[in-house]
Amino acid sequence: MFETVTTEEGRAMAISADAIRGYIDVLVLSLLRANPSYAYELAQRITAISGDAYAIKQTTLYSAVKRLESSGLVSSSAGVSPSGKPRTYYSITDAGLIHFDVKVEEWRNTKSVVDRFINGTIEGGTP
Repeated sequence: MFETVTTEEGRAMAISADAIRGYIDVLVLSLLRANPSYAYELAQRITAISGDAYAIKQTTLYSAVKRLESSGLVSSSAGVSPSGKPRTYYSITDAGLIHFDVKVEEWRNTKSVVDRFINGTIEGGTP
């Protein structure tokens, strides 16, 4: 399954749902580090921060926050929207902060390794 993203040059390209799936938790935890939020707001912020290059599906987001909650990385609490409707707010836990730091370091290491291959093959060298 592919989702369409737009490059900075304005070209549409497909991104594999599998490729981004491994980073959804990092995106959510990153946003929750700033302040508690509810799922719809998280989805809007993901789209905005990505520069409209990525829009997360609601089902993907809800699965992520539930998975994070069951892992003890996120907690939830009942709240009320300005219109008076019930709303569930999610907050990052101390364990979530530690997990986020570990995953960021893992991302940096992974990116560094992949970049060595990409840069080496683009420059015509052997990675």
